Amino acid sequence: MVDKLDTYIESLIFVVQLPVRREDIRYNIENALQIKIDPEEMEEALGRLKEKYWDDNFAIEIVEVAEGFQFMTKSAFHPIAGHFLKQLTKRRLSKVALETLSIIAYRQPVSRAEIEQNRGVNADYAIDKLLEKELIEIAGRSTGPGKPLLYTTSGKFMDYFGLRSMEDLPQLKEFLAVSEEIGEPPALEEIITIEQPHFQNGEPQSDYPVDESE
Repeated sequence: MVDKLDTYIESLIFVVQLPVRREDIRYNIENALQIKIDPEEMEEALGRLKEKYWDDNFAIEIVEVAEGFQFMTKSAFHPIAGHFLKQLTKRRLSKVALETLSIIAYRQPVSRAEIEQNRGVNADYAIDKLLEKELIEIAGRSTGPGKPLLYTTSGKFMDYFGLRSMEDLPQLKEFLAVSEEIGEPPALEEIITIEQPHFQNGEPQSDYPVDESE
């Protein structure tokens, strides 16, 4: 019998945000401690952990989902947790970030250069902000010259705007330019629009002086 097996399993489930599969739990513990774990022994440990968190003294529980195990807040505490998360993530996206996000949403996967070509401005700051807010993600590299990074919208983007798939995106003409607050999903027809590139004296202008997202 492996000493502290319950605790080892508990720590792995705790540190990972996504469901952790049985085989991954066993593989990591065996390799980290150079031991062998009997499958039946691990199932017993998982059972004890789930039973432990059934106690009303815990606000969280271990749930088996998507072929793995994950810590989740118990339903009785959803209103409190939801209110906190809503306040925590309540930050406005700047007009620049919204324009950049709209280009990525409709033309993904898209490179930084393609975004800048469409907007006519430097997109470094806007892309960094969208990555920070986890509304976009890096999807790989292009096969073109220099093999630039390609950006796509993320799962958080889908959740925030209430989309089941990208096919649910309305036509671009239906969008209005607004500065919505992250954490309070707006109606889809009120989200974003792509404006014409900003040029001055024939040169594209940088977004860097503007920061409305904090």
